Amino acid sequence: MKPEWKAFLSDYGAEFSDQRVESFGNPERERQVVTTGEVICDLSHSGLIGAYGGEAQQFLQGQLTNDVAAVDSNHSQLSAYCTPKGRMLATFRLFWRKDTYYMRMPREVLEPTLQRLQMFVLMSRVTLEDASDALVRFGLSGPGAEQELREAVGGVPAAADEAYTTSECTVIRAQGPHPRFELYGELDPMRRLWERLNVRAAPVGAFGWSLLDILAGVPTVYTQTREAFVPQMANLDRLGGVSFNKGCYPGQEVVARMHYLGRLKRRTYRAHAGPATLPAPGDPVAGGPSGEAVGTVVAAEWHPDGGAELLAVLQIDAATGGDLRIGEDEAPLELQPLPYELDDPDHGEQPQ
Repeated sequence: MKPEWKAFLSDYGAEFSDQRVESFGNPERERQVVTTGEVICDLSHSGLIGAYGGEAQQFLQGQLTNDVAAVDSNHSQLSAYCTPKGRMLATFRLFWRKDTYYMRMPREVLEPTLQRLQMFVLMSRVTLEDASDALVRFGLSGPGAEQELREAVGGVPAAADEAYTTSECTVIRAQGPHPRFELYGELDPMRRLWERLNVRAAPVGAFGWSLLDILAGVPTVYTQTREAFVPQMANLDRLGGVSFNKGCYPGQEVVARMHYLGRLKRRTYRAHAGPATLPAPGDPVAGGPSGEAVGTVVAAEWHPDGGAELLAVLQIDAATGGDLRIGEDEAPLELQPLPYELDDPDHGEQPQ
């Protein structure tokens, strides 16, 4: 995090844990407003990989699950980086600003992802680097966020993954229960934009953006779940994060075979539970009379109405059968609706 940006947020009452804003002094109150009102959230807990050079697009096109050629100043995309076996090493938002492609992902997976990508650069005219300090970034969400942002920057993207780019910032519309936007730009204009938007939006800790991702059904790969899921298990195909006609990339054969020939046995579901301890990514979900593991937690956050809201990759048969439990106290897990449709389990794809 840029020291100047950290000092700026500190003046607004931000309380930090390393690179992450934990809260602005009242986490319980902040949690209450996340799902109902306008909130503004620093995104420095996510890092940025930057890719630039004459062959940056060609290089990324051969590495990522989505069609990089579709990314420009008006379009971003969700995407993933996979092993040759189709297992995801990282999920991220890919966008373009000032001759550079940026990939926003959790800081904990940035370095291993960057190192692996750099192994394949060879003679390509592309530079890959940790660009986490290149752009200030924060999010805005809420019923009135669209109007507030339009008045502040002059326009907003109309649909999820679309972008609105000016000389001072890039605005990306993200999936969410309310209009939700990610904003990226240089230090001074972003300070001015925060000050303007902060008049009506409540600043919240990083947990707020994670909760909104969960409510939107947007998966995140953390250290505990690297190589645990193929893109379809995390519903990335339902979120436009996979192209099935772009050509080769690591794991493409596995991902394409699941799409065209097979039957998927696991999907990501949204759920609610009341465990004593907040579940962590990678924690098991138990099901059935025997209590065997039938799934894995993707992400979880406390919900303002009580209990924990989470995303979990579950065996489809177990999900439809019910009787799901989580945590040492075996708290019952209740499935919640996702904001998009999943495949019919009887006409799905190939398991892994």
